[in-house]
Amino acid sequence: MPTPLLELVDITKCFPGVLALDGVSLAVSQGEVVALIGENGAGKSTLMKVLGGVYQADAGQIRFAGKPVSIRQVADAIGLGIGFIHQELNVLDNLDVAANVFLGREPRWGGPLRLVDRRRAARECEPHLRRLGLDPAVVGPQTLVRDLSLAQQQLVEIAKALSQNARVLIMDEPTSSLTLTETARLLATVRELRGQGVSVIYISHRLGEVEQVADRVVVLRDGRNAGTLEHDQISHEAMVTRMVGRALEEGAMRRGDFQSPCSFEVLGVRTPYRPGHAVSFTVARGEILGLAGLVGAGRSELAQTLFGVERPLAGSVRLDGRTLAIGSPRDAIAAGIYLAPEDRRRTGLVLEMSVRENITLAGLERVAAGCLIRPGREAEMAAHQAQALQIKAPSLEATVGTLSGGNQQKVVLAKWLALDPRVILLDEPTRGIDVGAKAEIYRLMRDLADRGVAIVMISSDMEEVLGVSDRIAVMHEGAITGFLERAQFSEEAILRLAVGRSAA
Repeated sequence: MPTPLLELVDITKCFPGVLALDGVSLAVSQGEVVALIGENGAGKSTLMKVLGGVYQADAGQIRFAGKPVSIRQVADAIGLGIGFIHQELNVLDNLDVAANVFLGREPRWGGPLRLVDRRRAARECEPHLRRLGLDPAVVGPQTLVRDLSLAQQQLVEIAKALSQNARVLIMDEPTSSLTLTETARLLATVRELRGQGVSVIYISHRLGEVEQVADRVVVLRDGRNAGTLEHDQISHEAMVTRMVGRALEEGAMRRGDFQSPCSFEVLGVRTPYRPGHAVSFTVARGEILGLAGLVGAGRSELAQTLFGVERPLAGSVRLDGRTLAIGSPRDAIAAGIYLAPEDRRRTGLVLEMSVRENITLAGLERVAAGCLIRPGREAEMAAHQAQALQIKAPSLEATVGTLSGGNQQKVVLAKWLALDPRVILLDEPTRGIDVGAKAEIYRLMRDLADRGVAIVMISSDMEEVLGVSDRIAVMHEGAITGFLERAQFSEEAILRLAVGRSAA
């Protein structure tokens, strides 16, 4: 075999109270796509952060083009031609797209002042945006990043990495916020890069994508190598077995026995984001309503309005026949309506606080006596939820910002599940969660439904929407274009409604 372009040999990394990597090795040849998979906490992101210069290994060696190299900081990795697309966004939303793409590498005018050449930056940014299929009229070089959706911001991150002409490109969950169309475009870009001799390390919990794009699969489990699958060995079953150490039982996503025809009713609600359209739907007790649509359809904005983040311009919300006045999240929480938001780091967690504090934050009155928190009761509530959702953390006192993305998402869910929800709005509930944990979340959703909770699940994962939902509502440009009963479920029917056409 030819000498690999990149080799990581016996990499070890420790954090206080946890051995994150224990002698992990990985090799990538030029023009090869290697998928790196494993459960949350397996060490995937930590290994890539060692390679990207974010962390330094405690032991082991990195070789590039056959020679040992020292990567002590991000600049060292960039200098070698290693580009990194992080799982969590690193965009500056007060700057425009071009400024983010060329951050730290801005083209400049000549002369003593060395001012940034904004026109040149915009001109050189455009090809990278077009390469990803972004419409310049919607996402142009001079568009402020704060005005973009989460998926569009993810594509800006990818454009930034592509602009560095990387020899090795690390993609950590690059499609977690993308639609099917955007995902297909990204996978085509990965194949194009492979054809150009660029090596790609592709980290994803979406195993269907791995099957489509990977030349080889490397599996990590509990910070160690758990096996390698060559191209002809790659299958969903083989990957799952190596990831979790056993065959995974499929969760029964059966239709619930709805306890009433109308528990949660949304009647003619107009959101500030899409004031020209009114949305109406009902969700019965014990029902999981999937809310599908393309990015920008207004699904997340609708959820935020129902949770009181923004006041509706018109319409009403009823729960068990009683009209609610929801002017703030406090009102929604008091009514038993909870939102697990799409962007967990920005709006779902307090990253500087502990796992315990985040889990109990919304229900402090349940663990308090008068105005004082009872530490024992708080720890008991947090421990119960952490165990139920199998949150992997060194301890309940670990800072939640240090957890893997999937475990952070579990903390978001634990916060609300501790409060016995009547209605729960789940916006991308399994974003960044591994296949084993997804099955746990799906079973948890079905258990909640069986207990009479009405669930609205927003998801860009077509397989998830089709597999978990009892009924599907599809949105297009702020309006619901149709509903699908289970017998009508198909990808084609959803996509037709998502672009504003009829399902038939």
